[in-house]
Amino acid sequence: MTEPARITWTEDGQPRSARWRSEAGVPPPARVQVADERIKADTAYRLVCEGTALLWRGDFHNARQILQALARRVERKPPKPGPLGTAGEAFHLHRKAQGERARLLGRLLLPFEAGHRVPLRRAPDVQQACLEAYGPAGEEPYVASLRELLGLIGAHEWRKKGVEIPALGGRIHPHYGVFSPVRGEYVDLVNQTPLPPALGAAHGLAFDIGTGTGVLAAVLARRGVARVMATDQDPRALACARENLSRLHLQPQVDVLQADLFPPGRAALVVCNPPWVPARPNAPLEHAVYDPDSRMLRGFLGGLAAHLAPGGEGWLILSDLAEHLGLRSRDELLAAIEAGGLVVAGRSDIRPRHPRAADASDPLHAARSAELTSLWRLVPG
Repeated sequence: MTEPARITWTEDGQPRSARWRSEAGVPPPARVQVADERIKADTAYRLVCEGTALLWRGDFHNARQILQALARRVERKPPKPGPLGTAGEAFHLHRKAQGERARLLGRLLLPFEAGHRVPLRRAPDVQQACLEAYGPAGEEPYVASLRELLGLIGAHEWRKKGVEIPALGGRIHPHYGVFSPVRGEYVDLVNQTPLPPALGAAHGLAFDIGTGTGVLAAVLARRGVARVMATDQDPRALACARENLSRLHLQPQVDVLQADLFPPGRAALVVCNPPWVPARPNAPLEHAVYDPDSRMLRGFLGGLAAHLAPGGEGWLILSDLAEHLGLRSRDELLAAIEAGGLVVAGRSDIRPRHPRAADASDPLHAARSAELTSLWRLVPG
């Protein structure tokens, strides 16, 4: 096994070292300076811009205030002048700015003691949030970024509260690192599209490829599909799906399997909602949104025909945001469908309802406002 990464610094004239944790895959910073309330926000901003991380030893709430001050300074940094480019160029600039913001704000660090305890004044109890993301605490202290910790806390609250899914008459509880089904339009498409007649057999079988939280597998089971096989390759997603299906009392109908795309066999319905944007993720946790070179989409289309039972259908749920951003053309999508030996039997479209679709200040507003999410019904050609 690979040894955990470590972070080193000097404090009170003595060399110090601790385990480094980063779910975003960020390497430990090479330069670390101990800081507390005596540091000014402008000084903190200069240091993080120079690549120095700040290990906070003051009050926890004051650390949050410093983080907010850093965020304000990052956001008011003037963009580099230049001519307006294409939607794709705007997207790449936006992603670059997002990555730079994450790097700078990720340089405000917190110490953690054994038991996932933050030894700072007014620090909240974060044990459960850290346990859900990091696993058992162990006896070794560690260092992580405040920004990451706030993400862990937010994910923990989402997991407790859950997301209401009208099609299920219940809630889905996303785990940390598993994409939350907050965009309900794709769930509505799967809930409303007529099921293929081939599923009417006594032992009708459906596959849900890349199940994530298990929400689409649950919708199919609620619609009366006798048996669903849900796959994912992420252990967090597998645990999340199993827990949600258990909460909804659907485990007898749904098997959750670890697989890269398809399980063995053929099904009357094969559903897949792959990542919609063919771009490189900035962090491992973004793989649910960004799919470099459309790997999952192409894998699904290339293997679908071999996994469909006679009379079966494949349902591809896909946003056309990538098309409006110039990252993938409609012709490329249709060519990949044809190359898989498939034809389009029908398509249903729905407009997004999320707030950013109507936010004119969003750098990608033009593309988001034109976006459609579609369910493509595919059959062997």
